[in-house]
Amino acid sequence: MTETLGNALDVDRSDAAYRRWLKEAVRRVQADANRSADTHLLRFPLPAAWGIDLYLKDESTHPTGSLKHRLARSLFLYGLCNGWIRPGKPVIEASSGSTAVSEAYFAKLIGVPFIAVMARSTSRAKIELIEFHGGSCHLVDNPGEVYEVSARLAAETGGHYMDQFTYAERATDWRGNNNIAESIFAQLQLEPHPEPSWIVATAGTGGTSATIARYVHYQQFDTRICVADPENSCFFDGWVNNDPDACVATGSRIEGIGRPRMEPSFVPGAIDRMMKVPDAASIATIRVLERVLGKRAGASTGTGLWSALRIVAELRERGERGSVVTLICDPGDRYLDKYYSDAWLAEQGLDITPHQEALDRFLAGAAWSE
Repeated sequence: MTETLGNALDVDRSDAAYRRWLKEAVRRVQADANRSADTHLLRFPLPAAWGIDLYLKDESTHPTGSLKHRLARSLFLYGLCNGWIRPGKPVIEASSGSTAVSEAYFAKLIGVPFIAVMARSTSRAKIELIEFHGGSCHLVDNPGEVYEVSARLAAETGGHYMDQFTYAERATDWRGNNNIAESIFAQLQLEPHPEPSWIVATAGTGGTSATIARYVHYQQFDTRICVADPENSCFFDGWVNNDPDACVATGSRIEGIGRPRMEPSFVPGAIDRMMKVPDAASIATIRVLERVLGKRAGASTGTGLWSALRIVAELRERGERGSVVTLICDPGDRYLDKYYSDAWLAEQGLDITPHQEALDRFLAGAAWSE
């Protein structure tokens, strides 16, 4: 309603029912965080003589099973508090899978519909998880179309396009507030090397690497940040060449990471180093991880762990002691028909044996070799 008061205009768009709904929605999302214990920081066994500790932050223990649970919670709070998410209107997301699983969970929690727009090649297990949490899936043949299709669906339905690839780096409070970086450093306090030499992340949106790097700079730590990038992703070339328009035509085989374009949430200036990791090496590494820790993880975990072990090798060669941290991004049971299937590997033309053998030699005490 608009009223003229002398020369002043007064516009009041408040709605009591909406404000009650909003308060309850925010309460439910915050209560989810309050109920959730922090994720574990696991030690990866290395020879004691090296004097180097390697840790894996196990994000697969979140209620929706992945690192993206933190991101989805932050995105929902951001969208709710900005007035973008409205009762009865769908939330729509362009996602390679795990973010959509987590966002479907939070959409159900606050009682709004959820639509995930994703590549048709997304694992069936992820699609089933999205549907289990009450979401629906809109599959596209070309992974590069997910942005346009998501925006179109939002316009057609009056819903909200969450757009993780734009808002991931700003929805999370990188100064603290129990973000992943603050959690890592808190858990390292009683370890031999509480300030790690390196933290290795992988990039899908780029939000996790941005949060960790900003927190490190804000706290004035000497820790350096490395981002590991798979094949068929533009992040490495865009970072090396300082090219914000870098792109690739083929989608990443490593679900959850790697993108065909430089995403707005990827913050190149905040990180110190990038590595390009062969897909076969990523998959070989999760096979080794399962044998060493008895834990299956998705291939994005292998991309980060391969790079972390390579950094461990460099520290060892220089005679340096210290610690390195990387992430377990999601569980391997979502990929039994892909990364844990020898038939799928053969179909993709991937030979992981040389990489497995190289890792076995290194962990037995030999020098790093690829």
